[in-house]
Formats: sequence, C-alpha cells, structure tokens
Amino acid sequence: MPAGFTLIELMVVLALVGALLSIALPRYVTSVKRSAEVVLRHNLKATRRAIDQYYGDRGVYPRNLRELVQRGYLDQMPTDPVLDSRQRWLLELAPDGGVMNLRSSAEGVDSDGRRYRDL
Repeated sequence: MPAGFTLIELMVVLALVGALLSIALPRYVTSVKRSAEVVLRHNLKATRRAIDQYYGDRGVYPRNLRELVQRGYLDQMPTDPVLDSRQRWLLELAPDGGVMNLRSSAEGVDSDGRRYRDL
C-alpha cells in the first residue's frame, strides 16, 4: 500500500483547523482593535500635553501639529491608528487660529462604547 493520507483524514484535519480558526480569529481581531484604541488614547494624551506645554511656554497655540515636531515638543507627527493616518485629525482651533485640541475623525465606537471622536 502506498504511504499517504486518505480523503477522510484530510477532511478531519481541515475541519479541526477550521474550528480552531473560528475560535482564534475573532479574538485576534478584537485584540488588534483594542491595541489600536490604546495607542490612539496615548497619542491623543501626548499630543494634548505637548499643545498645553507649547501654550505654556509661548503664550500662543501652535499653528499646526507639524510645528510641535519642528520645535521639539513631539518626536514625530501623531498617528491615528484606527484610521492609520497622520493627516486625518479633527483640529479644534483657538480664536487666534492655533491648534488647541485634536480628536480622531474615525467613525464608530471603541470597545467601551465611546465614540472615537469623544476620546
């Protein structure tokens, strides 16, 4: 008899792999989403802190986020990991036109039920 697998054995293995994937994949997707939310919260907090520090040092808000990087208040432009973008922030402007706050422009809610725009 030739060595090899029967069709039944292959089908059993594929069924087991499918069952394991159906358990693991949703958990993986949830963990990736939660990781993006943690990074988003951290980036918002760090950028808001940099804006406040800039205002405290200079008495005016930065004209844009790039100015925070150029002046050394941030190491790099903040990333919105939910949108995977550095450009799609919602900026709240002060009366003088400077940036006094930023929010994510992502649609939807986080795992705690809060809108991304309200973080």
